[in-house]
Order: sequence, then structure tokens, then C-alpha cells
Amino acid sequence: MKMTKYLLLFLSLAILTNCTSDDTADIIFNINNGGAGATGSVNISGVYTTDLTLDANTDYIINGPLLMSSGTTLTIPAGTTLKALPVGVNAYIAIQQGAQINAQGTQNEPIVLTSAAENPDSGDWGGLILLGNAPINSTAAGSTDTATSEVGQLSYGGDNPADNSGTISYMRIEFAGGAIDGNAELNALSLYAVGNGTTIDHLQVYLGSDDGVEFFGGTVGINFLSVVGAEDDSIDWTEGYRGTLTNVFVQQLASADGDSAFELDGFNTDFSLEDTSLLSRPSVNDVTIIGNNDNSRAFRLRAGTGGIFNNVVISNTGRGVVVEDDESAFRTSANIPTDLLFTNVAFTDVAEPFLYGFETSVGSAMPAPTQSDVIVGESTQATGTDYATWGAGWTRN
Repeated sequence: MKMTKYLLLFLSLAILTNCTSDDTADIIFNINNGGAGATGSVNISGVYTTDLTLDANTDYIINGPLLMSSGTTLTIPAGTTLKALPVGVNAYIAIQQGAQINAQGTQNEPIVLTSAAENPDSGDWGGLILLGNAPINSTAAGSTDTATSEVGQLSYGGDNPADNSGTISYMRIEFAGGAIDGNAELNALSLYAVGNGTTIDHLQVYLGSDDGVEFFGGTVGINFLSVVGAEDDSIDWTEGYRGTLTNVFVQQLASADGDSAFELDGFNTDFSLEDTSLLSRPSVNDVTIIGNNDNSRAFRLRAGTGGIFNNVVISNTGRGVVVEDDESAFRTSANIPTDLLFTNVAFTDVAEPFLYGFETSVGSAMPAPTQSDVIVGESTQATGTDYATWGAGWTRN
């Protein structure tokens, strides 16, 4: 194995929630210098202050938090498999502000981040975290101030929409994510203030605990995204996310009992809103959602979020598009139709294609939106995404 030198430390860091103090338990960072792991594998974890280049022919075990410091690059060649010890959120990979990941797999040789458990299950390990310098609305407009991640107290946020955290292509993240408590969680892929200079395409999250992919502000987009079997929401955004998602496939499984396919917030209502001009306004195109024939939602929109959605196929969910007015100063419904609109949508076996709700404390002073206000061009001609083609050969189902 070719590996650059890195810092050898033993750290004990308190885990704090985003923008506020946290009473969660400490996580001990066991930092080592590699060495033999189970069955001749190589352990990797710790704080890296120089580049780390992995070898596709080496068996790696992630045995604790692996943090790439500013100015470094983590390079993962095509065909590499990294396995994490099944210790929940005590093992994860974090690409910190100013660092980059270079993980370019191929359809025939995807990169796989998975569990080292004999019988792997969701939540076995923490997942992948990218932290950038793009704008978030939990800090003041134009500010370079930062917030901190829910797990690890890692800084994110800034004033550079084009920030570059690297490249991910043909990657599968399996059995990841989890929670310490209701306020401190890791998703299979957590994207904190990641800028649109970052390239992410052909990504699958498989059997994740908590959310599949969550965007905390930022502008990064993803093309060709598959989320199968998330136990909470498949895709989540908050803190003023303004990227573009194209070719999205979501499948909810009975074994996972997932919540919403998309849970979408304009800002994080658990914390402060400092930049009221930067509520979430992404674009989402070519989406297929296959539910689990329960009462889950395909889209839950709240906290003043917007979004322009086009060419969407929804099947086997109890609820389709749900618009909620839960914040009196930032009504989600007020974004219709300029900043919140669905076009070319097909429903199959969806009990309630559209629902509107409001918090009692907010009230219903505004006229309630109707399905035709929000969904223009409901059509059986919508095609969604061609997952059978672009997902072939490298994804799991």
C-alpha cells in the first residue's frame, strides 16, 4: 500500500449539535498509524494533514473517525472497497473545509463504502461527510462565519457558492448513518455547505439509517442519485440549499419503514435563521419514487422552502405532494407558483396526490392552495428517470 504520512493523535472530542450547545456523550477518536487489522486488512482513521491515497488492492478497515484536514486530498481509486467497523457514528469519513475527495469509480469498478460486520445492517457506521465554504442561512448574509456539524463539531459554511470539495463518481454507500439523539445525527451522506465546484454523479445510498442524503445549505448538485431503503427520509435539505438534482431514483422498502422520499425545509427550525434572503430553492428534474404502499409522503415541503420540480413519477405512496405552512413569517405556500411548482407529474396508486396543512399557531389567513396551483401538468406521460439504464451494474436493490 502507498500511503503518505499523517498525524498520529489520540483525541477526545465532545460532540455538539449544529449552531447550539449539545449534551450528547463524548466520542473518543482512536487514532492509529494503520497496521494490521482483521484478516490482514489495514486500519485507517485519524486526522490527516497530508494527502492520503488508497490502493484498490488493499483491504481497509475504518476503525474510527477519519478526518481530512484543509489542503489535503483523499484519493480513492476505482474498484476500492472500504469497510467500517460496526460501531455506529464512532466511525465515519469527513472531508473538512478546504480539503477534497477524489473518488472516481466506474460502472464496472464502483467505489464501495460499507460495513465490516459479518451480517451488515443499517446504522453500522457513520457514513461520509463533506464540509465546504458555500453559503448557509444559519449565518449572516455574505458572512464567512461558520456553523458546526451535528456530529464532530466540524466547521462549515462561508461565502463561496463555487467552493470545490472534490469529485465523487460511481460510489455506493451502504449500511451507514445513525443518531446519538434527536439532535445529533449522521446521514449516509451529509453535505454541509458544499459548493457547486464539487462534482457528484452516480451515487447510491443503500440501507441507510436516518436520511440517505442531506444537504445543509450549499449549492452542490447531484446527477444520477439512487437511495434505496432509507430508514428515515431518502433526501433531505435545509439551511438554504440551492443546488440541482437530476435523475433521482428513490425506493422505500418494507424492511426499512422509511418516512418521506423528500423532506424539504427552507431553514433549520431547530436553530437560528440569520439570512432570511437565503431560503432553500433547488431545482429537481427526472425523478422516480417507488413507495412501500404505506402512508409515507413522496414530498414534504415546509419551513418556507421552494423548489422547481419537473418530470416526476410517484407510485405506491399514501401521500404525494404535501405542502405545510408551519412558519408564519415564511409560509411555504407563499412560494407558489414562482418558487414552488411541480410540472409533468404522474401518480400511480397514490391515495392522496396532494395535501395542504398548517400549524394552528400559524393559522390559515391565506387561501389554501389547491392541487392545480401546485402541480401543473399532471400527466401519465411523465417518464421519471431511466434507472434501469444508468443504475445497471453498480447499484444494489
